[in-house]
Amino acid sequence: MLVTAESCTGGGLAYAITAIPGSSKWFERGFVTYSNESKQELLGVSSNTLEKYGAVSEQTVIEMAHGALRNSHADFSIAITGIAGPDGGTAEKPVGTVWFAWGTKDKIQSQLKFFQGDRKSIREQAIEYALGLLP
Repeated sequence: MLVTAESCTGGGLAYAITAIPGSSKWFERGFVTYSNESKQELLGVSSNTLEKYGAVSEQTVIEMAHGALRNSHADFSIAITGIAGPDGGTAEKPVGTVWFAWGTKDKIQSQLKFFQGDRKSIREQAIEYALGLLP
């Protein structure tokens, strides 16, 4: 079973997955945790992690992936956090910066991607990339 934890994609990954016929056999649930508070409350992301590294960081996305597994009946998770724009980017984390984490309770992998385009395009690219992470 799969669980998703999404921030910048706002549930778009879960939407794309549920558009696949038969996905109810392997998709357990999705968390949309757009705010830092929701990341903490629903996924158990540490306030220290958010303060030290920010919402868009490898540390945060890994905690999101672990939290989604802890708070579901799934075996595999995919988590996404990023900056879709048009605002919110910095020199260190420009618009289009997106972190992904995926895996099981035993092993979570993470990857940083940079996407180009407007908000809609960045979100679509992130969803498409995440769909490619499906086992």
